[in-house]
Amino acid sequence: MSNGVQTVHRILKFRPWSTAAFMVVLSVLGAAVGLRMLLDWLGATVYFATFLPAVLLASLLAGVPAGACAALLAVPIVWWGFMPPEFEFGPLTLADYNNFTLFLLGSTLLIWFAQLCREALVTVRRLESSD
Repeated sequence: MSNGVQTVHRILKFRPWSTAAFMVVLSVLGAAVGLRMLLDWLGATVYFATFLPAVLLASLLAGVPAGACAALLAVPIVWWGFMPPEFEFGPLTLADYNNFTLFLLGSTLLIWFAQLCREALVTVRRLESSD
């Protein structure tokens, strides 16, 4: 089995809507929270910087439902854990609503891109298996 085919099998390993797919969501969100806490400790105030790659990774590995779940869960995580006042759901400003909207729009594009990549990998798998 060639290296490219092994990569395709690894990426398409998780089925959308499976328990394993949502475990991927929890894993990437946990990593994003940990990295965001490190950035917070260093003084960075970019709320969603670590969550965009998490949405992309969840979408690539586990499909559209996992990416959507990661994106939707990231909003309350950031609101509760990183926006002042921290560790409580405080009132939101217009800028906060704009940040949420831009994050969700960017996440939608990333999820769509990941789905296109997954579909291309399925096509590659079919072509490889027909040879």
